[in-house]
Amino acid sequence: MNPEKQWQMVLARDANSDGKFVYAVRSTGIFCRPTCPSRRPRRKLVEFFATAAQAERAGYRACKRCRPDGPNPQVTKIQAACRLIDENIDVTLTLSAIGNKVGLSPFYLQRLFKRLLGVTPQQYQHARRAGEFKSALMRGGRITDAIYEAGYSSSSRLYEKAQARLGMTPSAFRQKGAGAAIRFAILETQLGKLLVALTDKGICSIQFGERENDLERDLRKQFSQAEVSRDDAGLEQVTSKITDYLQGRRIPLDLPLDVQATAFQGRVWEALRQIPYGETRSYSQVAESIGDKKAVRAVARACATNPVCLVVPCHRVVQKNGSLAGYRWGKQRKAALLAAERKKISS
Repeated sequence: MNPEKQWQMVLARDANSDGKFVYAVRSTGIFCRPTCPSRRPRRKLVEFFATAAQAERAGYRACKRCRPDGPNPQVTKIQAACRLIDENIDVTLTLSAIGNKVGLSPFYLQRLFKRLLGVTPQQYQHARRAGEFKSALMRGGRITDAIYEAGYSSSSRLYEKAQARLGMTPSAFRQKGAGAAIRFAILETQLGKLLVALTDKGICSIQFGERENDLERDLRKQFSQAEVSRDDAGLEQVTSKITDYLQGRRIPLDLPLDVQATAFQGRVWEALRQIPYGETRSYSQVAESIGDKKAVRAVARACATNPVCLVVPCHRVVQKNGSLAGYRWGKQRKAALLAAERKKISS
């Protein structure tokens, strides 16, 4: 993040910046959260760090007023709200009911939940319920049983939300895309073959591979009941953006997605899309950014199950010591992608 932008956030005590960086004051040797209520220092005395640990390594001490080295109390409350929802998946909880349990007003709960997780409490409840429903379907149970197992009061309540949550109707999802139309193209890139597949809602798969036949076979297996067709010309507007990106043009791949995700996977994948071009984050930093410091292994699993490489840039996640760790499409590709981004940044 640009230091001047960070400074403006500090001056404004911008709540959206809390947890994204800390600022340190050279004259006092103390570092703070951007939202610290203390008096603002002069700009020339301030430097910024991505984490509290980095500030401490530089010799600064944590402010005793805002406690930037401890748990964020806002994050702690939202974690408690998520646990409450998870434990009562079969009940529709109101903002007031959740707020009373975690000690927040309904208005502030809604605002804080949205800021930290990117969704409202109601949207989170819908996503968790849809996740339970999808799991029940994949276990092979009847749709009617799955509806009530996931906490829906009736089939009509489910079908009101199903297409938005699953991307397909419930029966189509269970039947591996029955009734859905999927078009795909295969590109020749410097990193090997690349398959790009779309539904009418957005991209559902981007995969590297060695052979076109293998990529097409895997796609058809994943969506064995869908209508799958190759359409290189029809997908050119999308594939040209990906080609430009791979050739070193620094463009945002803000393409629409139509992927199946649990609420947790969705939070991780959205966090990955926020990592700036040319930068990396550790698994623990990603876990911290979604408000769950202990979920490092779960973050790694979410990265490993990412179905749309590049658009969800899981190649930008590395181990804490900077080593590359694993990559679903091979470490060599991961190294090449990061090297190309860094070269573009430095040029």
